[in-house]
Amino acid sequence: MYSLAFGALVFIALTIYADLDNLIAAFAQFDWIWAPVILACTTTNYLFRYLKWDFYTATLNIRPKTSENLIIFFTAFTMAVTPGKFGEVLKSYLLKKVNGTPISRSAPIIIAERLTDFIGLVLLLIVGAYMFDISRMAVIAFAVFFALVTALLAWRRGSIALITFFGRLPFLARFVEHAHSAYDSMHVMLRPRPFFIAVALSVVSWFFECLGYWIILHVFEAPPTVFKATFIYAFSTVVGAVSMLPGGLGTTEGSLTGLAQLAGVTKDMAVASTFIIRSATLWFAVLLGIVVTLLFQNRLHVKLDEISLEDVEK
Repeated sequence: MYSLAFGALVFIALTIYADLDNLIAAFAQFDWIWAPVILACTTTNYLFRYLKWDFYTATLNIRPKTSENLIIFFTAFTMAVTPGKFGEVLKSYLLKKVNGTPISRSAPIIIAERLTDFIGLVLLLIVGAYMFDISRMAVIAFAVFFALVTALLAWRRGSIALITFFGRLPFLARFVEHAHSAYDSMHVMLRPRPFFIAVALSVVSWFFECLGYWIILHVFEAPPTVFKATFIYAFSTVVGAVSMLPGGLGTTEGSLTGLAQLAGVTKDMAVASTFIIRSATLWFAVLLGIVVTLLFQNRLHVKLDEISLEDVEK
């Protein structure tokens, strides 16, 4: 509820910024026959992200039925507006309920998903940066940072040493066993073949959302090219994720609107395009997650409103 309220405040603030009358005129100008195409781009993003989730569960030899895995994946969309998407650990909880997989074993998949999402977005950023008049060095520095994080996680000896070191602290000692189990899963996923497959899936999946954003701008007859639109959307998505705010609310919308204007889009159309793409991505995901949850949660033999925090912590 708080996330919905915050989202409404963001939309109100942008409406005031754009001027309500001008914003209504922009929406009236938009050719809504393109809405299914935009949603198709978003859905393609989800399908490729599901393929990555399915690939990771297979890589760790966690093999729920395909139907159950699909339900688990899309049910987690209800948590799309949790800070940093930490609510997606719900997928690990549901896997535990379905086939008894310990959460400490499957939770690293969520970390690997986010890490490869970031890397995929940064790769799109690098391509777009060369078409956009901004500091390319800043983008490259961002890419180097994620490369170092990935290298550290892949360095087994160093990671085990860190876990052992922090495990000596009294208040962390009880988590050491879970941490070792989690790292075993992470190390498997960061081997070259799984890592590059996941990154490739991430690049393709996020490009489709970038494409959806460009289609919106194109329908408005706004000037950004596909490459510039890709940069704007990828950059705004990364900023929203780094902010750790629920769903990147506020930071993503502000970045989309500001960068679109820098690229030559008028204020009212920049805000209108932000509203449309966020509705077709973030809020469409939440709606889809709610629908899947209501229709199929009984097939997982679990009621989400009966989730025990103690179970999640095990």
